[in-house]
Amino acid sequence: MKYVRFRDPAGAVRRGEYESGHVHFGNESYAIDDDAIDVLPPCEPSKIVCIGRNYADHADEMGNDVPDRPLLFLKGPNALAAHGDTVTAPAGKERIDYEAELGVIIGEQCRHVPEVNAMDVVEGFTCVDDVSNRDDQNQEQNWIRGKAFDGAAPIGPVLATPDEVPDDAFVRSRVNGELKQDGHLGQLIFPIPELIAEITTYMTLEPGDVIATGTPEGVGPLEDGDEVEIEVEGVGTLSHSIRRP
Repeated sequence: MKYVRFRDPAGAVRRGEYESGHVHFGNESYAIDDDAIDVLPPCEPSKIVCIGRNYADHADEMGNDVPDRPLLFLKGPNALAAHGDTVTAPAGKERIDYEAELGVIIGEQCRHVPEVNAMDVVEGFTCVDDVSNRDDQNQEQNWIRGKAFDGAAPIGPVLATPDEVPDDAFVRSRVNGELKQDGHLGQLIFPIPELIAEITTYMTLEPGDVIATGTPEGVGPLEDGDEVEIEVEGVGTLSHSIRRP
């Protein structure tokens, strides 16, 4: 199944089933791009736990070594953006990049989850763009300015249950319709169960929290007005634009 959180024409927040480009709730049906509804992020995370350098080719293209354990950093709820939104980058920066990622949506409060049980705490998957301000990222260690600015985590448009997404699902990005990234989950250095086990060793994950699992090679800069598409096999396509003040 696939689900969409949205605000209906009356202003109520709903969660409807998604099928063939339409969102269904009760007796109502809306096209996902219908102006009558606002598509919202598919969950309300208390935090987004991001994984750096989880594809070897991406680590190489950035001139970095592959980490010997998952490289973790955080984005807060302020970073959320939805399908169809325009993300405004911090002003005066030379390079703002797209990064296509699979997002794992947590379904229950959990801590100290063993790998063998890790998928039991997963509600579903979504698309994430880890929008990155390279100017500041390259000058700091905690990446707050570089990764956690407002709107730096567009996610959506749907939550797809795990049975919808192949184990080796492709992860792709396009900018203005041009294919930029084309990786797959089989390339992950640290697979999803290992990530969940590692993260919950240190922190409690809450329902709706998101793990952004890392990006394949092919990241690159965005210009003012660019249209970005993040596609994950079995999930669908997240679209947003970029504003460079």
